[in-house]
Amino acid sequence: MTIAIYPGSFDPITNGHIDVVQRVSGLFSKLIIGVYDTPYKRLLFTIKERVEMAQQAVAHLPNVKVQPFSGLAVEFARRVKAQAMVRGLRVSADFEREFDMAMMNRRLNPKLELVCLMARPEYQFLSSSLLKEVARLGGGIDDLVPKHVAQALRKKEGASKM
Repeated sequence: MTIAIYPGSFDPITNGHIDVVQRVSGLFSKLIIGVYDTPYKRLLFTIKERVEMAQQAVAHLPNVKVQPFSGLAVEFARRVKAQAMVRGLRVSADFEREFDMAMMNRRLNPKLELVCLMARPEYQFLSSSLLKEVARLGGGIDDLVPKHVAQALRKKEGASKM
């Protein structure tokens, strides 16, 4: 069985993330979306909320599971016996950052392979940070996230304006 992880903060999960998951789920026996509990950025959603939104978004994919993790992604990969780590690339800046991380991860776990998928053109601009800003300012997000995520964003951002 070939297992891959797709680590990230997923705050929140977007249609760009889901596109990567759908495309890569056919390449591996099992794909585990690893929701990082404490990234170095301000989070809007709790770990529980982020895991639940991701689970609902990929429920239609039987070989995809979602679980929280803490610590290094390479250690998470070891714990779940993954052979590969999946990353999505949007723009050249992503490549530079992912390249640096890949070199460090290779040093920490030489057996873990990196698989990068290029974002589809309609998602090349999309980031969770940008999405949250647009939602906070009342912009249209319905075609960028699953319906349940759009509702959660509106509820959370509406509450933060009060």
